[in-house]
Amino acid sequence: MALKMSKVLVDTHIALWLLTDDDKLPNLFRQKMLQEEHNWIFHQASIWEIQIKYDLGKLPLPTEPRKFLPKAIEKTGFIIEPIEDEAIFMLGRLPSIHRDPFDRLLISHAVINNWKIATVDSVFEKYPVKLFE
Repeated sequence: MALKMSKVLVDTHIALWLLTDDDKLPNLFRQKMLQEEHNWIFHQASIWEIQIKYDLGKLPLPTEPRKFLPKAIEKTGFIIEPIEDEAIFMLGRLPSIHRDPFDRLLISHAVINNWKIATVDSVFEKYPVKLFE
């Protein structure tokens, strides 16, 4: 009998810590990301957020995102999910707790697709989304 693969959306900072092998990545995520019972999702909104922060000089990377991200994402086995219209429309139904548009879009996608989110950002707990633990 095959295991049911759950999908876990990875918050941008968790994804970056994994892709750059940063010590900030909690051991919980490092260990669980090696397990095969989860499909790890790297969201298109995170690619957008990374590019913006890189362009602003707020995010050092080994090379520009256009060159770094595709190879790093492929190496980790992340599944890339695109921005969906329904998630954009869901933004209007989320409580106005947090103003970060990228976090809100990730939360929207997790809600409409019933995914868990892997994050260390405590503000996510205030939303109607399942957190990966």
